[in-house]
Amino acid sequence: MADPPGALPAAVVVGQTPSLREPRLLDGVIYWLEQRPHEGGRTTLLRRLGPDQPAEELTPGSWNLRSRVHEYGGGSMALGHRSDGRPVAVFSHDGDRCLWLLELDGSDRQPRRLSPPGAYGGGLIDAGRDRWIGVRESGSEEGTGCDQLVAVGLEGGEPQPLVVPADFCGYPALSPSGAWLAWVEWQQPFMPWERSQLWLGHFDAAGQLSGRRLVAGSGVGTNPDVSVFQPLWCGPHLVVANDRSGFWNLEQLDNAEGFDAVSLDAEALSAEALGEEAPLAWRPLLPMQAEFGMPQWVFGMGTQAWDGEQLLATACLQGRWQLGRVELPSQSGDAGQWQPLAIPFDDLAGICAERGRLACIAASATEPAGLLELDLARGNWWHSPAAACPLAPQAISLPQELWFEGHGGARSHAWFYPPAGGAHREAPLLVKSHSGPTAMARTALNLAIQFWTTRGWGVVDVNYGGSTGFGRAYRQRLAGQWGVVDVGDCAAAAQSLVAAGRADPDRIAIEGGSAGGFTTLAALCFTDVFRAGASRYGVADPSALASESHRFEARYLDGLIGPWPEARATYEARSPLAHADQIRCPVIFFQGLDDKVVPPEQTDRMAAALEANAIPVEVHRFPQEGHGFRDGATLIRVLEATEAFFRRHFNL
Repeated sequence: MADPPGALPAAVVVGQTPSLREPRLLDGVIYWLEQRPHEGGRTTLLRRLGPDQPAEELTPGSWNLRSRVHEYGGGSMALGHRSDGRPVAVFSHDGDRCLWLLELDGSDRQPRRLSPPGAYGGGLIDAGRDRWIGVRESGSEEGTGCDQLVAVGLEGGEPQPLVVPADFCGYPALSPSGAWLAWVEWQQPFMPWERSQLWLGHFDAAGQLSGRRLVAGSGVGTNPDVSVFQPLWCGPHLVVANDRSGFWNLEQLDNAEGFDAVSLDAEALSAEALGEEAPLAWRPLLPMQAEFGMPQWVFGMGTQAWDGEQLLATACLQGRWQLGRVELPSQSGDAGQWQPLAIPFDDLAGICAERGRLACIAASATEPAGLLELDLARGNWWHSPAAACPLAPQAISLPQELWFEGHGGARSHAWFYPPAGGAHREAPLLVKSHSGPTAMARTALNLAIQFWTTRGWGVVDVNYGGSTGFGRAYRQRLAGQWGVVDVGDCAAAAQSLVAAGRADPDRIAIEGGSAGGFTTLAALCFTDVFRAGASRYGVADPSALASESHRFEARYLDGLIGPWPEARATYEARSPLAHADQIRCPVIFFQGLDDKVVPPEQTDRMAAALEANAIPVEVHRFPQEGHGFRDGATLIRVLEATEAFFRRHFNL
């Protein structure tokens, strides 16, 4: 069947559009990573000398910059200088899982191997000592491995351990003098956005951490449930986003580089004793009901940047992002001021800055994601989208803020996209349940959503309880309630639109991937709102996930459902697989066969259970895909197959 007039073809939506990640500024040049679905999901490094200059690819061919730390990776590339001032990049190549060095000046662009194979990521360049410092993870698949902060010389060699944490670590930040290192640690059963700690260590003459101290986060002060995000040095001061106020707000430790290194004697004090020391005098910079942080699923994220003279940041206020300056207080007892910058973008990520310039990934409801570069002194900005928008502005369905009464009567949030021509009682509705489940429904132009609206569907993208962007209390609604609150909120969002005459109650579908796939399947089991569903690598059996998951998420479900196996009865009560007989509508499944997070067996068992009950089922398997699809051909097939499946069963 041909696409209706004005409808977006799937190939236009996902087949050719690259994803931009981790922009970095170095010596006035902007660098970034580009993941290309039309090249099998390969990620490459590019740079551009100026906003009006063409992009230059630095890792062509088969180079694939990807980290496998904690399975989700991120932070696969670090930029910096050698001790002699030459600019270099160090990256993790997925082809052999080794670290490689690329000289960024001169004509020799052949990368050179630095390390043996391993899972490396989230690193930085220690220029004074000519080495890379970052995370190496071992034993992830066995669930019994460990993280280490290691150093690898820029001439190559075996990784040298610097920090061996109790469990997980990451996000190292080197002070301007190179004498101090800050980093984040967290321990099971908690995830880093639930409870984490900020540590500070001092390097001795040999480049080893001769002492360390717990300086912020859980275990400091009276509140044990604290999360810290992205330590950053602003000159001699240390800044971090800390959610002890209920929101990830920025706090500063004045003159952290001036600490007495002798007081950080880790040989003399146990980690427990270090945590019992008197809390340091952190001062809030911007007490706001806004998030200056996000869940630490991957390395390489950034919501704040220091350009050498001023602090810049991105902040999420009620689901929309702002970019602005942080005017630091003149006196220690005063609060700072938030000064938003005048830009037409409200979806922002990956901020970086250098000497009066700023860059990040930016999008809006009408502009696709692209590189945003700003001259902070003049106020000039340039936006370079990864691909041109294929829709005329008047053909774009704009997100409408939807507040509704969710599970338990709690005020809950979603973005509603009306179908082309406007919402009406006969319009089919697609409910999107995001992944994580800590992610958030954002306002950036999403061509996959426009794919549906241009075909006459309304789409509601739900920020169910547990989502990020609305404070810690909103995130904690899902504590122990996964499969209840998220399901209730998705159903309530759909029902609120039906009650308003904006959707057809007999043509409501739900879709999601990963954790969103679990919410999708649970919603089909435990509500009667939905008439079809689509699950992408979704969790069908949470008890199997709790007992078989990879190391990073091995205890994640303790907080979402309950400790395993003590809470076995709760797992069974929430399991879509255990209640597959309650699903009475068609379901389509998509599964990567190389998925280490949600094993393919979960999808196979769920589909078989539905088929045994004579429920219409389709299963699409992809041998080369893991958890989260990357190849353009896969993405096209998923979108086209989902739309055809829903259209067929809804008689559209």
